[in-house]
Amino acid sequence: MKSAIKLSRIIAGTMTWGSWGKRLSKSEMISLMNHCLETGITTFDHADIYGGYGNEEEFGNALAESAISRKEIQLVSKCGIQYICEARDNKVKHYNYSSDYIIWSAERSLEKLCTEYLDLFLLHRPSPLLDPEPIAKAIDHLLSSGKIRSFGVSNFTPSQIAMLETAIPVQANQVECSLTAEGVMYDGTLDDCIANGRLSMAWSPLGSYFREDNERTKRIKEALTPMKEKYNASEDQLILAWLMTHPAGIHPVVGTSNASRLADSIKAAELNLELEDWFILLQASQGHEVP
Repeated sequence: MKSAIKLSRIIAGTMTWGSWGKRLSKSEMISLMNHCLETGITTFDHADIYGGYGNEEEFGNALAESAISRKEIQLVSKCGIQYICEARDNKVKHYNYSSDYIIWSAERSLEKLCTEYLDLFLLHRPSPLLDPEPIAKAIDHLLSSGKIRSFGVSNFTPSQIAMLETAIPVQANQVECSLTAEGVMYDGTLDDCIANGRLSMAWSPLGSYFREDNERTKRIKEALTPMKEKYNASEDQLILAWLMTHPAGIHPVVGTSNASRLADSIKAAELNLELEDWFILLQASQGHEVP
């Protein structure tokens, strides 16, 4: 069963748009939003904690002053992490998934994003105290009131999702997945998405390739070199294409705020890696042939 949630093939991750990264001005945010739409990126991924609980408001203020129609875009946000920062009086980092808090957090995200609904609302990370019933109560309320249109999770294992589904259907899972973080391809996470028609999203889809210089990234670079000419593509496009080849239909959440890199990322969806090239890259990452 295929997911009914409709998001753009590449999703713009907004975590670094504000104080945790580029500190974009309102006009710069509006420009970047319009650039995304022009290139075919219509989905914007948020979380309440981004920018110390400040990013959503900055994005929402920019959206409100733009000429962008709400119908043109999809907004995703997450809740649950209680972060230690000036905006919250928390003594320790923890998670809150009480019914009241989930509803309050969703409504606060709506207010900050200047929107009447979220296309997708996610629980950000699993809590050891996760209780399906109060979560279901909150999500049922948000769905029935039209404040969210679909519900999912982020960083959850298949067993944690199965526990939640004793009370509420889970339509999506956003997890770390890339050429250098391919564990979810083996631990049942992506199998679960395919088997149950869940939308799969990948945060940090380029992995550690551009951040680290080690034996692993050197092997990958060597494998990518002839492919750049063969496919007339950049390294980041090939890494994204590798990820999107997976039958789970993974939607990469691309975290860059660089306009040209965002435009390049959407072109990665057009690349069709040959089967052996896909396994050449996997072997380069893992350092050994498949069993």
